[in-house]
Amino acid sequence: MTDLATPYYLIDESRLQRNLEIIRQVRERSGAKSVLALKCFSTWCVFDLMRQYLDGTTSSSLYEARLGYETFGGETHAYSVGFSRDEVLAVREFADKLIFNSLSQLRRFHPDVAGLNLGLRVNPGISYSNFDLADPARRYSRLGVSDKAALAEVAPWLKGLMFHFNCENPDVDNIRASLETLGREYGELLHRMEWVSLGGGLSFTQDGYALDAFCEALRAFSRTFDIQVYLEPGEAAVTQSTELVTTVLDVVHNEVDIAIIDASLEAHMLDHLIYRTHPRLASPPPGEHRMMVAGRTCLAGDVFGDFKLAAPLQVGDEVRIADAGGYTMVKVNWFNGVAMPAIVVRRLDGTLERVRSFGYDDFKRSLS
Repeated sequence: MTDLATPYYLIDESRLQRNLEIIRQVRERSGAKSVLALKCFSTWCVFDLMRQYLDGTTSSSLYEARLGYETFGGETHAYSVGFSRDEVLAVREFADKLIFNSLSQLRRFHPDVAGLNLGLRVNPGISYSNFDLADPARRYSRLGVSDKAALAEVAPWLKGLMFHFNCENPDVDNIRASLETLGREYGELLHRMEWVSLGGGLSFTQDGYALDAFCEALRAFSRTFDIQVYLEPGEAAVTQSTELVTTVLDVVHNEVDIAIIDASLEAHMLDHLIYRTHPRLASPPPGEHRMMVAGRTCLAGDVFGDFKLAAPLQVGDEVRIADAGGYTMVKVNWFNGVAMPAIVVRRLDGTLERVRSFGYDDFKRSLS
């Protein structure tokens, strides 16, 4: 692939399909439907493949909802932490399910959406997250309704509830215990609903996951309350499917060797900077030579990580950053005017397709 100029995101459809096959298995074995969380992954050039396995999309804004409706199809779930009235009027024209975050928004806009398939986000006071920043049940959380009495009052307006309370949860026992808590605390309300969304953040496509126990827990929950369960996989749908392919521009030395690549952690994999984590390298292979890999922006902390490699990196070498699909392309930015990575797809038949490139005109149009 030396004829492809770096940097670029490389989406491998065969790797993507592996995750999608697991999602299909979960649907067949548990009855739970899955809608793609566009807040995590909105790269619609691979939606032709993904729609064969998923039931639709879920969103966090009007624009995401519209993108899902126009490019993915299936069910369109529309949610936002805060809708304006103009947005509600727009999204009601095509959304299959319209989910509000608060009682105040539901009450305010109910005259505009009465009769539609409405849902409400609930904060059950439990969660699984390794990061307070991403914990939907953190103190003072604005995400969802916690007042059970008030929920009961508006229940006649609703057909569904959304419980989104997990972040990268790989623990089936924890999920099973959480479902028991939801049933115990909200059982009466769930019996009145047609559907329930358990949100995303469930790492059920990772290697070694206890899929049998997961499917049984979902199936039992659905049967107990005679309710359609929805999952909202984002990271689970695209994990390990995408790499950020880069080239070394320079190597400097300051106590350690530092390779500067033609990409940026801040601009192209922002979540790692936000959560103070570091990505893995897909290549070059590991070894004994210590090498820091850094981005090209002027931010001093624009560093992908400190690695042990088989050989020292040199100018012109290729470096591939692993797992660059979820929460990456949806968060890219133009900091420092650094060139935005192109989007390349390796299709199921092995052919490579550069589906989008970005240049100066795109940078200029993003400003004013």
